[in-house]
Amino acid sequence: MSHKKSCFYRKKPFFYKIRLLFYRKKPSFFSKELTLFRVDNMKQFCILLLSLATFCAGFAQQRFVGGDISLLPSYEAAGDIYLSYDGTQIDDLVTYLHATCGWNAARVRLFVEPNRMSNDGKTKDPAVCQDLEYVAKLGKRIKAAGMSFMLDFHYTDTWADPKFQGIPARWPKNNDAALADSVYQYTRNCLRVLTACGATPDFVQIGNEISYGMLLRDKNDKVYPALDKSKCAAQWQRLTKLLQKASQAVRETCSEAKLIIHTERSGKDAETANFYACLGDVDYDIIGLSYYPFWHGGLDALSATLQKLAATQPSKQVQIVETAYYHQYFPNDALFRTLCQKIWPTGAKGQHDFVRDLIAELQKHQNADGLYYWCPEECGNGYKAEVLSGWINRGLWDEVWQAQKHKPITITSGKDDGALFILKTFLKDNGEASLSPALSDFSANDLKYNLSGQKVDTPVLGQFYIQNGKKIVQK
Repeated sequence: MSHKKSCFYRKKPFFYKIRLLFYRKKPSFFSKELTLFRVDNMKQFCILLLSLATFCAGFAQQRFVGGDISLLPSYEAAGDIYLSYDGTQIDDLVTYLHATCGWNAARVRLFVEPNRMSNDGKTKDPAVCQDLEYVAKLGKRIKAAGMSFMLDFHYTDTWADPKFQGIPARWPKNNDAALADSVYQYTRNCLRVLTACGATPDFVQIGNEISYGMLLRDKNDKVYPALDKSKCAAQWQRLTKLLQKASQAVRETCSEAKLIIHTERSGKDAETANFYACLGDVDYDIIGLSYYPFWHGGLDALSATLQKLAATQPSKQVQIVETAYYHQYFPNDALFRTLCQKIWPTGAKGQHDFVRDLIAELQKHQNADGLYYWCPEECGNGYKAEVLSGWINRGLWDEVWQAQKHKPITITSGKDDGALFILKTFLKDNGEASLSPALSDFSANDLKYNLSGQKVDTPVLGQFYIQNGKKIVQK
């Protein structure tokens, strides 16, 4: 851009003119007249800059809300029927989640060669069924419904979680270079297949809850985020090489997709911050967290982690890629009894209130832009075929023994007042956007300023203003 076309230029000390271009639906953008705003002093100039930045950021930052619906095709194949809160049968739940529930994203897990076994290798688990063909069909439905699609690579044949990060049966186990190449080839091939069938992912999660590493041969391959990196330097080097190969495959094959690295230490702010610091120059975009209050603690613990990440990883957005809460038969865990049950008593209202409070907390953090409910489609074991080996009791549809039809869990029968229907409120602006703390004193009073940095004596209903260092809407 030439000097003459610069948007800001100096007239004389502390006096500036700002040229803003407005497109008026005519063929040539740059032929339009320039609208000039007079800025009387440095204070107004700073307010104007902050106002414009805050105002534009509200449009630039998009939030995502949805759920991990990996078992939906299994329930449909088993003959289960989903109903709306008023008893109306839902023809296509994916479309319903977008059109009626307001979701704009959905997540699906992918196993390498799902063995329908739990990760202890002994217990049958029908929920371990998501192979590439299964995921391609569901991913295509998600995209066709108008939602963003998050692909969750487990890089295992069964569940990957903090306790288990096994190597797929057919992948090399004793050669790290060959294993890293397997990650690259597998990731690239899967993304090519998905893209070819109309299921291109918008988000790609490379590994699932990898707080202690991934593709582990034994405990000697683990990393420990509670320890200094030097205590397990070789293990961190191994993990970062695996992630770099996965990331490379995504960038080469699905260049528009955002890369997510997912951990589950959301209740431990220092450990979470240390994990992502130890990744070094691994190429990724988003920090993904699991947050379940009965395992990770209250919202104050999550808040501390989000604040820590904002300070230590300011270039990264954070998404809660897994969360859920019980609607019946709460567990006997000590944390659940002493914390969760007192704040959100198990039931439809407790589940609703947890989601409400979680959303309110996330909206306080500008680095949090995603929220996904885990297994919202859960509605029992399956009507004609086994979908789950046992009820989890954290889904968003009712579970009645041997029932075929399922309504959403609601506080009041026949009304849309359950957790399912308030998830979409995460997408709404809470009416405020904080300014930089270092500069907020320019408007630290009860006066209102317009977006040109000028004091306003009579605010107009529905217009944006700056007051007390924050963007507000006049009500």
